[in-house]
Amino acid sequence: MKPGEVVIGCTNESKQNGLWGELLSTASKVRGARGAIVDGLIRDTKKILELGFPVFATGTKPVDSQGRGLVIDYDIPVKCGGVLVRPGDIIFGDRDGIVVIPSELAEEVFSLALNKATRENHTRDELLEGRTLRQVYDKYGFCKEGLP
Repeated sequence: MKPGEVVIGCTNESKQNGLWGELLSTASKVRGARGAIVDGLIRDTKKILELGFPVFATGTKPVDSQGRGLVIDYDIPVKCGGVLVRPGDIIFGDRDGIVVIPSELAEEVFSLALNKATRENHTRDELLEGRTLRQVYDKYGFCKEGLP
């Protein structure tokens, strides 16, 4: 792991083991990694939470990977959760989910996201002042995709 990286661990939907746990989280955090996304199972969730190292997974299993799993490759494009993730792509994750931003689209996506967040912040402020949803949606725009 390098500083700023996010581990993407794919298991091809294997349920044989907990691919990720406290020790990998600790080693990754110390090296400056930003988090891990595992398209499979993890273990040691209490300790991972105590570390404050963000880990997203499809579930948990109390057994480790020793003798139950094999690393085939690393730093290559993979499908994780049905989404293609390539080295260098930008990963954003929070409690609501994960987004993969292809590196070549980063500038455009950030611009659109900033615009949307700004409009939502103004909308919230005006709702707190007593305006109706219709009034603020008419002013700042709203559609399913959240684009103008």
